[in-house]
Amino acid sequence: MIVENGPGPARPLRYGWGPSGRRLAEQGRWEELLQRFRLARALGDPLSGPLGHLVAYGAPAPLAARLFDPGGGPGAPATTADHDAGPLWEVLATRHPRPVLDALPLPPEIRRLAAHTRALLGEEPGDGPAGSATDEGGVPYRLRPWEDGGWERDTRVREYLPGGGARRALHLAPPTREGLAVLELPNPGSRLTGVAATGALAALSDWTTAVCVRGRAADAVAQLAAGPDVTGGHLPFAALYPALVHLASARPDRGAAQGRLAVWQVLAAMDGTPAPDRTAADALVARLRCLTWTEPADDLRHLHLALEDPATGLAWALSGTTPDPA
Repeated sequence: MIVENGPGPARPLRYGWGPSGRRLAEQGRWEELLQRFRLARALGDPLSGPLGHLVAYGAPAPLAARLFDPGGGPGAPATTADHDAGPLWEVLATRHPRPVLDALPLPPEIRRLAAHTRALLGEEPGDGPAGSATDEGGVPYRLRPWEDGGWERDTRVREYLPGGGARRALHLAPPTREGLAVLELPNPGSRLTGVAATGALAALSDWTTAVCVRGRAADAVAQLAAGPDVTGGHLPFAALYPALVHLASARPDRGAAQGRLAVWQVLAAMDGTPAPDRTAADALVARLRCLTWTEPADDLRHLHLALEDPATGLAWALSGTTPDPA
């Protein structure tokens, strides 16, 4: 686990008088803390993130839901982008089971992301309209087997701390150097441009590069590998899926549910379907040939993988490394 942002010392208010936000939380003065958040949010004060974290983490669910209430005044409601060490909606979603969240008057997108967060945490959708099998975009609320087996449930979503900050597991591709061998790569051929799936892969992160070729996984690797002979090996997509979700949700304003949805969009683009589809995704994942490798310059965060679809003859590679922790 890595600490994305520790609680640290209490930060003073930039306006007004009174106790710190952390003291208000310790005293259970949630209504007052919510008003502090709304004022900071409306004023554009970055203190709104830490204040919102305290409310989302510790307040009773009905009051925490009011962080997103448009009736709070101009500029006051939180959106999907409001965050401290992680999105406020994700903090809220980790604190309550889905039946409680479904009963809250949350905006539709917040409700959707909260439900996908609960799915990542292993919670099954319930019955009735709130427990529908898929969201409006076609992504199921129940994890597919290839999403569920490659990582522990307590490493999928940030572990939020009561006073602020979060801990997060580090998922890499390759996940381990064990079992890797020297790969003999072909000479780099030409890259294909204008392929929708390449753009979807590139959009997962700002520190990785994505390419597409007509050929096999090794042909795609040759486009981005540091040299003609690298160490690598084949892995099932399920073993690489956690790293892709982690990559797409590494920024503090993005949650694991958004990472999951982004990966489903990548799979839909690779398969040429207009929107995510459970049956099509299962079939694509079953036939994908995945290759991963290491680089001499790999640091704390790195990701190197290639995905080959034998049905289309296309292969993609995604690669990057950065010393900055997520």
